[in-house]
Amino acid sequence: MGPLEAYSAIVTELGGAPLAERVAAARVAFQARTGAFGPEDAWFEARSRAFWDDATTTGGLAGLATGASEEARAWLPALTRAHRGLFVVTTRPREDDATVLECLLTGVELFVDDVEAGTRDALLAASAPFDGRVVAAGAPASTPLRVALLPGAVFHPEDAAAPIGKVLEVARTKGLSREQTLDALLRMELSLRSLSRVKASYAYRVALLQDIGFP
Repeated sequence: MGPLEAYSAIVTELGGAPLAERVAAARVAFQARTGAFGPEDAWFEARSRAFWDDATTTGGLAGLATGASEEARAWLPALTRAHRGLFVVTTRPREDDATVLECLLTGVELFVDDVEAGTRDALLAASAPFDGRVVAAGAPASTPLRVALLPGAVFHPEDAAAPIGKVLEVARTKGLSREQTLDALLRMELSLRSLSRVKASYAYRVALLQDIGFP
């Protein structure tokens, strides 16, 4: 079983009724950090995928999927070590070739083998950084290393690229963590989606870093 199949199996298990209360609490916490959204929003599905990425990695819920198969659960350690980054595509995905991503926050370069079809299309069209999580492991350990981009990546719009650069510069100066910076950018992306006739330069502005307690 590959990483994306294992991820899907774990998410399916977590979505069942027995864990509904834990998942609901995690969703509330995710929205408190990244912005509120509901079923009536056009971006509900995209944000829900981002939530599941968060829940199964840094959120720690994947370990609760005790009903998932042994093959799927073999990927649990990889999920806990997932690299969340603000990525740009340096090599576009082609059939049977790895996609090369560079994280603007850490400088790490990752060669990604497994990407869902819809995400692959988004990577081909990406003209700005995106928030994503990458997992890597052999499962079991004797199998070749596989690297996958989880399906909840959030792609920032093209006209946000320059404002994002300014936000990153200030975030580094103020000592924001990677998670704080990425969560702030997700709130900005949601603001741009939610407010009509708002330009990216307004939605993605340094002043909004005050939301997380920095002057």
